[in-house]
Amino acid sequence: MRKYIVGNWKMNGTSADLHEIAAIATMAAAYPSVDSAICIPATLIERAAAALPEFSIGGQDCHATASGAHTGCVAAAMLVDAGARVTIIGHSERRAAQHETDADIRGKAEAARIEGLNVIVCVGETLQERDAGRALEIVLGQLQHSLPANSSADWLSIAYEPVWAIGTGRIPEEKDVREMHAAIREQLVGRFGETGKKFRLLYGGSMNGENATMLLAIPDVDGGLIGGASLSAAKFEPILAAAANSGE
Repeated sequence: MRKYIVGNWKMNGTSADLHEIAAIATMAAAYPSVDSAICIPATLIERAAAALPEFSIGGQDCHATASGAHTGCVAAAMLVDAGARVTIIGHSERRAAQHETDADIRGKAEAARIEGLNVIVCVGETLQERDAGRALEIVLGQLQHSLPANSSADWLSIAYEPVWAIGTGRIPEEKDVREMHAAIREQLVGRFGETGKKFRLLYGGSMNGENATMLLAIPDVDGGLIGGASLSAAKFEPILAAAANSGE
């Protein structure tokens, strides 16, 4: 399975940063065995996609409906019109700050697929939930209720992001990542049969050039959803290199 490394710029980036996106795209081309993308603010998608037609530019969210009275929201068709090929759905920051439910996330994933976007659905537990011994219960529950019934590995990936590890520099122990990714895989196979073995499972939560080799060597870690380390080509490249080397 080809590794998939996706950057999430979150609410960072203006036109002054388009040169950095170009540098990332140029650098990513040096690792043809790895699939990569950068999910950037909606205000930059059209300019970045036009300048970098060979590189996968993505959005960070989309609305569940095609149009309507939803001030400030972005429809999946708008992302496609701007040149996006992929979008993140259900990031923990949106689940928490925008109070998105599993049903909301499932609806957004369905809307994105209708418009031909690839989708990355995020799941993850808080520190309180992990400390209470509920990590598997929470994550597998999110997975069960956030994925559309017609989910397929040719357009959907899952990102496991322990909420307490995002942007903190702290990551779970290797055994915890292994356990969670194995449980996610088991549920996918139970629900989708052999197709469940083909979904790419990304790890997110402070993956960087120093720990990427270790994380990407864990079974069923098929890539990474990268936050801060994706904001520059210099920090992103070691992760792509680790992904490329993991297949050797």
